Amino acid sequence: MKTLCLRCYVSGRVQGVGFRYATAEKAETLRLTGYVRNLPDRRVEVLASGEESAVLALRNWLWQGPSLARVSAVQCETAPYQDFRDFRIN
Repeated sequence: MKTLCLRCYVSGRVQGVGFRYATAEKAETLRLTGYVRNLPDRRVEVLASGEESAVLALRNWLWQGPSLARVSAVQCETAPYQDFRDFRIN
């Protein structure tokens, strides 16, 4: 199993629409670890670790998000692998 850790920044209407909660739910379904948090500049940061195919599935899902979200950009970069205990909302 190949593992991957990605840090993604999601822009658009992504705060105040349940984006963090929906992301955590999706990440848990994919058995990923990491976190999601709001940033002061109105973006959302996602750090996801796990099986490569699952991390890439979450990356693709970030373009959609929950129904009230309006995503305008998703910028991702690989990060040093970190194995968290679970996926948290910070």
